[in-house]
Amino acid sequence: MNIQRWIARRESNWQRLDALLRQVETKGLKSLPATEIRELASLYRSVAADLARAQTQQVGNILIHNLQSLTTRGYTQIYQGSRRQEWQAVVEFYRWELPAVIQQTFAYTATATALFFLGLIVAWWYAWQDPTFMSLIVPERLISQVRDEHKLWMGSIVGIEPLASSGIMINNLKVSFGAVAGGMTAGAFTTYVMVFNGLLIGAIGTLVGQNNLAYPFWAFVFPHGALELPAIFLAGGAGLLIARAILFPGQYRRGDALKFYGSQAVQLLFGIVPMLVIAGIIEGFFSPNPRIPDPLKYLFGTGLFMILFMYCNRKKTSVKR
Repeated sequence: MNIQRWIARRESNWQRLDALLRQVETKGLKSLPATEIRELASLYRSVAADLARAQTQQVGNILIHNLQSLTTRGYTQIYQGSRRQEWQAVVEFYRWELPAVIQQTFAYTATATALFFLGLIVAWWYAWQDPTFMSLIVPERLISQVRDEHKLWMGSIVGIEPLASSGIMINNLKVSFGAVAGGMTAGAFTTYVMVFNGLLIGAIGTLVGQNNLAYPFWAFVFPHGALELPAIFLAGGAGLLIARAILFPGQYRRGDALKFYGSQAVQLLFGIVPMLVIAGIIEGFFSPNPRIPDPLKYLFGTGLFMILFMYCNRKKTSVKR
């Protein structure tokens, strides 16, 4: 191989790659148009091949060092830059795309919420009318503790906060995943999860109300419930989306409908998980803390729900030029 002729033929590529890398290193990968990004990737592969060839020929250590430097810089910008873009995509999803999906699928979440409150109202009504109904829903241990000992059960969390918090997270995630996966039963299991949880909350709410413990009970529920309950409602909505694809694919073939509505359900699931993690931490460490006054717990829960409401209703504004 004629070394000088090979260098002369390849040098323009090296210089072009160096120029593109300088721009990316200064202004970022987004500063390049799509055509130049493709050119950057192509030049990187070409120069990597040149480096391999140079290492097998007598071309001098300086040139090999320069080519090694170029390929290292290229690798850093292309592959680590891709990872940065992936993280930027995650931030963009939680910043704008998740609220948009929540708004687009609001009818399904509202239906799941209605099922929950239907169960809550039914339990409240029958628990007041028939004392034996309570024992069908609420564990007997909790009933006796509230009625006989006239105290709530949240004190058991104090002192084992990390263990309780992780257990709460796991349980809430299981309930939510069950509600989402229940869509594959044409929504039957999703409906059961929503109605049953409504029945449980309604029955417990009636139990504490009958024994004059409603104020401290709801003070415990408000802080974490501001995130936990909406997350369960979103999970129910995600399950109903999948059920919609199975039962009423509409203009789509059923497989295409599952892809479309399933994609929206998965996006909701990505939003549900961090909500439940945060709710679990609050329920384990903040909600049962006896040193925090009940009015502050109500205020905290109300404020957290307002923040969530504003987040879910945010809209991406386009900048006019």
